[in-house]
Amino acid sequence: MKEPLSTLLERAWIDLHDPQVAWQIAILLACFVLAWGAGRALRLSRVEADGIWRFGVGGLRRILFPVVALIPLTLSIGLLRHWKWIEIDLLRLFVPLLVSLLLVRLFFYVLRHVFARESIVRSFERAIATLVWGGLVLYVSGLLPDAIAYLDDIRFKVGTQKLTLWLVLQGAFWVVITLLAAMWASGTIEARLMRAESLHSSLRVVFSRLATALLVLLAVLTVLPMLGIDLTVLSVFGGAIGVGLGFGLQKIASNYVSGFIILLDRSMRIGDLITVDNFYGEVKNITTRYVVVRALDGREAIIPNELLISTTVLNHSYSNRQIRLGLDLQIAYRSDLHKAMQLMEEAAGKQPRVLADPPPKAFLVRFADSGIDLELGVWIDDPENGVLATRSDLFLAIWRAFQDAGIEIPFPQREVRILPKADGAPG
Repeated sequence: MKEPLSTLLERAWIDLHDPQVAWQIAILLACFVLAWGAGRALRLSRVEADGIWRFGVGGLRRILFPVVALIPLTLSIGLLRHWKWIEIDLLRLFVPLLVSLLLVRLFFYVLRHVFARESIVRSFERAIATLVWGGLVLYVSGLLPDAIAYLDDIRFKVGTQKLTLWLVLQGAFWVVITLLAAMWASGTIEARLMRAESLHSSLRVVFSRLATALLVLLAVLTVLPMLGIDLTVLSVFGGAIGVGLGFGLQKIASNYVSGFIILLDRSMRIGDLITVDNFYGEVKNITTRYVVVRALDGREAIIPNELLISTTVLNHSYSNRQIRLGLDLQIAYRSDLHKAMQLMEEAAGKQPRVLADPPPKAFLVRFADSGIDLELGVWIDDPENGVLATRSDLFLAIWRAFQDAGIEIPFPQREVRILPKADGAPG
């Protein structure tokens, strides 16, 4: 029968009063120095890897210290137990501690890769690590059975189901474990879907969202019967959610339904340029509740999906990413009109972002008061990079061409004539 850790702790305390404990302390220090030296020698933090290899190298770096320390420690315990010339209780006490350290580090390393938001993971990691080490302290001190019995005595009812606090905590633990497994599986599925170029980007997003929701639901429905909890308990919460949807959550439900409609009908995809509610920008993310639109100046708008369904949305890149830019110019009447239009088209053709097909084209708009109004029409296919820089480059190129050709760009002028005073007019 395995010896309880509480008894091992008592024997280790007795060993600390024995002069021969110096040998155990020396062996422990040697194991720890060897583990530290292995980490320094391997330099896993400098190893460059991608994909699954990067995940494996990171996991090995996290568990390297307890693993390397455990190997010589267990060998030393085996040899000293065979020779029986010194006590080894202190050494044996550090074996479960190092194993616990290994498991905790490995668990939270996996946890960091399940969730993308690092700040939430770290705070969650600290809380769970505190609970794990607290449970280990209770186990070592022999107080864990009393704590479990105390929690098991706290009973309450949920509907017709009788529950205890210990059962609820067990359920919460297994729900967290199954949810982590479900989230990890959904992350793997999402990564594979995002690499499927044959699927539309909107379909990739909606399939990944559906996979996540189904896996999470399956995890919860799987773990509850395992704990002896009747699934009819969920009917209470289902009724509460239904009432909430009927009275106060209509907008939220509408946004979720609208989100799936947007993803399924392919009316919008990540990377499209849209104008909605007088906000123009690029679609950066589509979720089941809202769409993130980033303007060209860096501002981001969180637009509810219901608004995208119920209002008119201008999609500037729905079927074609090419957009037309119109530049208005004016030349003087005494300038060569045909030469000016030719120079405008040639200057536009030299710009790298201006497309050759359709080609740049200059148009005569009107004969205005101060000069002849012209318009230069050009096409670009990368509107997400902005249009102001292209407009500026085009105007500068046309201005240089007009300067070299002597074509004048007019500006408003007023001519004032002073007429001589007629005879007999009053002074």
